[in-house]
Order: sequence, then structure tokens, then C-alpha cells
Amino acid sequence: MKDGYIIRDPYAKHFVTLSVVYWIDIFSRQLYRDIVIDSFKYCQEHMGLTINGYVIMSNHIHAILQSQNGKLSQTITSFKKFTGTKFIQSILDCPESRRVWLLNQFAHASIVHNRNSSHQIWVNGNRPMSLTTGTFFWQKLNYIHNNPVRAGIVDNPEDYIYSSARNYLGREGKLKIELVDWVKW
Repeated sequence: MKDGYIIRDPYAKHFVTLSVVYWIDIFSRQLYRDIVIDSFKYCQEHMGLTINGYVIMSNHIHAILQSQNGKLSQTITSFKKFTGTKFIQSILDCPESRRVWLLNQFAHASIVHNRNSSHQIWVNGNRPMSLTTGTFFWQKLNYIHNNPVRAGIVDNPEDYIYSSARNYLGREGKLKIELVDWVKW
């Protein structure tokens, strides 16, 4: 059953939240954050994804995304499937002190949610909100950028390197994004 959050206009900018099952803090490790960054880059280069803002927190991601080819939902699904597979592969291949616990949690989530895969990393859905006005866009972008501040990780949004706040101040970020100019919105 749909919860009312669906992508109605696949070309519009959308605020999305991608959450890890059981709020597991997988992104407390740089390895997993970098998988997200590399996967976003791939989607930008090969799947027509435009990213206007993002933040990677310890157990979820907020982003403002848009599709140039009208396949936003499919791109998000591919992103989640690919990153989930890479996370499991990395948990198995790299030193991970939480290996057994993580694999057990992700396997349990797959069983509970009747998924076809052996592990489920991401919560189903992404709660997309279409950003139809400049005011709503800037409200969500500020929410994204201030997430690490509210969590007590940094004092200033631009100090958090896994966020687009740096890009909006003309500083290099982990990910190239398409900046939105307030005046031109």
C-alpha cells in the first residue's frame, strides 16, 4: 500500500530520505559513505541524475534529486540495490568489527519484510516530496545542510564534508552537484 509519498512528476526536483533498516549506523564508517558518493557519481554520469543537495548522516541520507530522463524512481531503486550489494560485499571483504551483527540485522530485515534478497539494507520507500516552489526548495536544502549541526557533529554546516553545504559556499565537496541560484529559482 502506498503511503502518499510517490513520485508523480519524474522530472521534478524531489527531496528524498533514504534510511537504513533499524536505523543502523552503517555510515559511521568512511568506507560506506564513500560507496554512497561513488554510487551517486555513477548515477550522475550514466543515469541522468542531478543532485542539488545532499547529506550523508550515520544512518540515513537526505538529498534533493532530479532526473534528466524521467526515470527518478528507477534510478533511486538502482542506487539502493547497488549500494546494498556493495555494503554486504564490503562487510564480508573488509575488516569490520560489527560483521556478524550487521549481517544478522540485514538478514533479519530481509525476512521480516519478505524481500527476495538475503539482506535488506535500506528501508522500503524514500518519502519523496516534490519541490514545487523556491521557498520549499530552500527550506529543504537548509534542513539538509543543518542536519549535522542539529546532530552535534559540527558547529557549521560547511564543516561537514559529506554534505553539499560546502559546494554552496564555493568550496570543494566530496560530490559535484548542480547548484541552484536563489535569484534564478
